[in-house]
Amino acid sequence: MTSTTTRKFHKDKGLVSRMYFTMFMLGFLYAMFALFLMAAGMQLIFVGGIVCVMVIVQYYMSDRLILMSTGAKEVSPEEEPALYKMIKLLADRYEMPMPKVAIIDTSIPNAFATGRNPKNALVAVTTGIQRRLNERELQAVIGHELAHVANRDMRVLAIANFLVTLTSFLMTMLFWNMLFGGMGGRRGNNGGGLMVVYLVTIIVYFIGQLLVLALTRYREYGADHTGAEISGDPGGLADALEKISGTVNTIPDKDLRKLQTANAFLIIPAALKGEGSMNLFSTHPPLEERVKRLRELEQRMRYGLR
Repeated sequence: MTSTTTRKFHKDKGLVSRMYFTMFMLGFLYAMFALFLMAAGMQLIFVGGIVCVMVIVQYYMSDRLILMSTGAKEVSPEEEPALYKMIKLLADRYEMPMPKVAIIDTSIPNAFATGRNPKNALVAVTTGIQRRLNERELQAVIGHELAHVANRDMRVLAIANFLVTLTSFLMTMLFWNMLFGGMGGRRGNNGGGLMVVYLVTIIVYFIGQLLVLALTRYREYGADHTGAEISGDPGGLADALEKISGTVNTIPDKDLRKLQTANAFLIIPAALKGEGSMNLFSTHPPLEERVKRLRELEQRMRYGLR
């Protein structure tokens, strides 16, 4: 392994600009939507309160929820000494505390990290990825996962998902209100106005969902870039991505389903065979584009460029 010396990394300015622009557009969209709802006389305190509680619980319990849904088991340094040593090396480079470590007993080669901040982080790897990747490739993958924690991706996406979840909840309540005349109203009372609000809510939800998915893809690019710079080996991550993706067709669907609940966190989503994913509706960027960017970064780093 390479040195544990702390490394400074250079941000991709173009990627950062697109990321901030997407966050601005998301905030602007929901600010305009809130003004529209207030003008329409909608009371959002109750709906917002429920969704806020849901998101807070998910935010603070994300590590436990993911562990439960994937069957991951926390391990000690005595059980996985080599893995602990590798993660500690990279955590030191990020100047972050040692995260918890978990293993998922599945043939799928994958990994993920979760945690609202570096002090509450958890890194999980599958037994499949430990068997299929060499030390260099596995270190690059873990560098990518720790980049998500260092970049506070969970916090950013929790806020973004709160807005989309709020819209989804409101959309459902408006539908049942129009159907049964609930929420204190009577059937047919201002039905046209409610229909307009409902249609606008659907449009905002759809646009908001696309913006959040775009944001998650940008965060993946960001984690690739940061992780590659910290590990000092973009080629190792590119090799790992190609090797992982090349094994999907050999994995049973029952194993793929085991990790689908954590798809947004995985280094490569665990899509079932035959499940294509349109780029606009994917949580991850196209594999080919990720590999291309890593190869280009590898060349720039080789010649001392960024």
